[in-house]
Amino acid sequence: MNLFRFCSGLKVLGYFMILLVFAVVAVSYYAVVVNTWWPILIESSNRGLSALACLIISLFHFLLVMLLWSYFTVVFTDPGSVPEHFRREHGGGESLEAGTSTDQGAFGSIGYCPKCRNVKPPRQRCVLKMDHHCVWIVNCVGARNYKFFLLFLLYTFLETMLDVVVLLPSFIKFFSEAIKHSSSPGKLASLVLAFGECILYHLDAVLNLAFVLSLLCFVVMHLSLLSTNTTSVEVHEKNGDVRWKYDLGKKKNFEQVFGKKKAFWLLPLYSKDDLHSITSLQGLQFPTRSDIIP
Repeated sequence: MNLFRFCSGLKVLGYFMILLVFAVVAVSYYAVVVNTWWPILIESSNRGLSALACLIISLFHFLLVMLLWSYFTVVFTDPGSVPEHFRREHGGGESLEAGTSTDQGAFGSIGYCPKCRNVKPPRQRCVLKMDHHCVWIVNCVGARNYKFFLLFLLYTFLETMLDVVVLLPSFIKFFSEAIKHSSSPGKLASLVLAFGECILYHLDAVLNLAFVLSLLCFVVMHLSLLSTNTTSVEVHEKNGDVRWKYDLGKKKNFEQVFGKKKAFWLLPLYSKDDLHSITSLQGLQFPTRSDIIP
């Protein structure tokens, strides 16, 4: 199987996944805001309940804006590929044999990609610091958009968790009543009709619960990779218990992805200072541990 053609074929599926993302967002918006908490906000005479509705609606919109901002940023940001000047500076790909390394130094070895027929910087697989190809964003995740992908995961997890918290109680209450009145055919029929009217909201609660559980696994996995400065591809390259050569400690590992400016950590963008001072954000040079020979 030609994996590169297969990866390209995933783009067709990816466009469908983008539509699915918007569909899930639209259903959640209707279920949480339009149908549940907005009516409470404008109709309830209970100040405490109205304040709670205002808080939930505000938090929902904030997380939604951050989710969509992160999503569009990771979709439209090029993860990075080998630039022309890098090929020229390292002799181009024509004079190299597949599987060879050309340079050794503080930033690790320079290799060769037989598919691209070009030299490659450390940690590179056709995409700079390749992590994986994600069908949900119709893009690869690499050096220049990994932070945006992590923020997309984070805000999606928080948004779906909020949806579950505000929708799941009504879902449980509905089915508790259905079980309680199951002995009465007339009442059961009325409940079935009621279920037909609100199935969209209850289905949304179940879907969001499934998303929360699956997203939690992804968040934990990528936090683990982030803490050791490892990509999904590099997990298979580590040598046993030997410490990874790019693992500079949790603080420096975090800064290589999120930058040093704390004000930008939760935003899908970088400060100009970080873009110029942190070489790893360009995906070409990665400092290694001094106690490990590259």
